[in-house]
Amino acid sequence: MDAVLPASLRAIAATRVFTGSVFEPATVRIADGRVVGVDGFDAAAQVVLSNDRVLIPGLVDSHVHLDEPGRTEWEGFATGTAAAAAGGVTTILDMPLNSVPVTTTVGALAAKRAAARGKLAVDTGYWGGAVPENLGSLAALADAGVVGFKCFLSPSGIDEFGYLDAEQLERALAEVAALDSVLIVHAEDPALLHTPARLGVRYAEFAASRPPLSERSAIRTVIGAAQRTGARAHIVHVSDGGSLDEIRAAKAAGVRLTAETCPHYLALRAEDVPDGAAAFKACPPIRGGDNRELLWTGVLDGTIDAVVSDHSPCPAAMKQRGGGDFAQAWGGISGLQTGLAAVWTEARARGIPLETLLPLLTTGPARIAGLADRGRIAVGAPAHLVVLSPDTLFTVDASRLEYRNPISPWDGKVLAGVVEATYLAGERAYGRSDGIGPRRGQEILL
Repeated sequence: MDAVLPASLRAIAATRVFTGSVFEPATVRIADGRVVGVDGFDAAAQVVLSNDRVLIPGLVDSHVHLDEPGRTEWEGFATGTAAAAAGGVTTILDMPLNSVPVTTTVGALAAKRAAARGKLAVDTGYWGGAVPENLGSLAALADAGVVGFKCFLSPSGIDEFGYLDAEQLERALAEVAALDSVLIVHAEDPALLHTPARLGVRYAEFAASRPPLSERSAIRTVIGAAQRTGARAHIVHVSDGGSLDEIRAAKAAGVRLTAETCPHYLALRAEDVPDGAAAFKACPPIRGGDNRELLWTGVLDGTIDAVVSDHSPCPAAMKQRGGGDFAQAWGGISGLQTGLAAVWTEARARGIPLETLLPLLTTGPARIAGLADRGRIAVGAPAHLVVLSPDTLFTVDASRLEYRNPISPWDGKVLAGVVEATYLAGERAYGRSDGIGPRRGQEILL
């Protein structure tokens, strides 16, 4: 046990506590798993952090594929939530694929909940799926507690999770509007994708197969349908910086639209991806350096509402299919545990302060999922807290990550920002010195 950072917190003081928009000296007091006071710095508090450490809210990641039940050889609730805790994430929202069954029925949600029982290192909620087969019956899933609905506008990569055409998208949005829920959308236009059976090992060939125009076309379709139905729509994993102008204009026109991007789009560049390195393959793809600059502009001007991992793991054999052929390798990046450090390292190099970045990792994704009390250090909020050493450097060793499959595009990279401890409801869920603690994560059902 870490003598400085105890297993249970009653009061923790620091010269830098993130209280919503700024860091300031403060003491956070905790009882019954919740914050009961945030007041002035108390040098006699139970825990007083050294000046090189900061206290931040537990992160919220609204885009995580844990793949259980059915594909636990890819990931699972035990390993995935452990990776979250080690990365400073205390609330995750699990995607309705790639589990078997996919979460498109109440029965499938019950199977997922049963699979999660006793395994959660952090709090976990569930997205439902909107597919052609269940349109018109989304209310049952909403009543069962999903936080909202996910759909694809192009093939998902999983045969059992079909995609919506433009007419079906509009029907889904109308249904979601009537439920006062949200539809989160994988926005690529299949008519503009080129998916041959083989592409070879050159990353540029893969990136060209999923061009930016596909994203822009699909986002335009979502905007029009959201405007007509009045529904809340959210664009997941925006990779194309050129699409942000349309998102800005839609928001300005009153469309109920939000958007996210991911650490791999903000921290990596297509120019740097080695040949055959399928650990870097995601759909939509990592794009070039000029595009990355546009995404950072969107982060700083508020067009992008959240930065989340889109953690989409698989076994190594699936990444190595075809001997590094980008057409055959599974498209997904494992980034849940390294997300904070990866995006903070890039922001830090740009002179962007941590307090500018944190809302996109905390309250931004929480709002998308309708979880207003998450990602905050405030009276009444859960005492989900992270002790971070923001300027400490470390080298990523994929073999030591908590994932079921040790794959990471950051393997061997030097990043800034070490999570010293993660607290869930005031109890230590992870400590740098002793790893994952007792499994106290709770289900989130709306």
